[in-house]
Amino acid sequence: MSCLIPEGELREQLLKENAEYRRLAAEHQSYDDQLEGLSNKHFLSEEEKLQEKTLKKKKLMLKDQMYLMVQKIRKQMDTGSR
Repeated sequence: MSCLIPEGELREQLLKENAEYRRLAAEHQSYDDQLEGLSNKHFLSEEEKLQEKTLKKKKLMLKDQMYLMVQKIRKQMDTGSR
């Protein structure tokens, strides 16, 4: 039963075996790195504030896509185990 597979393990499996999931994770990490660079600044210009807001939205969108992929795989595993 896939319900017994922790979500973290399922994500690790997808990172190893699914190119699309790896691409999304790499892009998510890139946005995270850029946000960290912005957060290290004492003052953000208006352009940087807009960039920060945009990066946060893109990062969240990728996280949602990755979550949906995990749920889709979990559902397929549940269906296959019946």
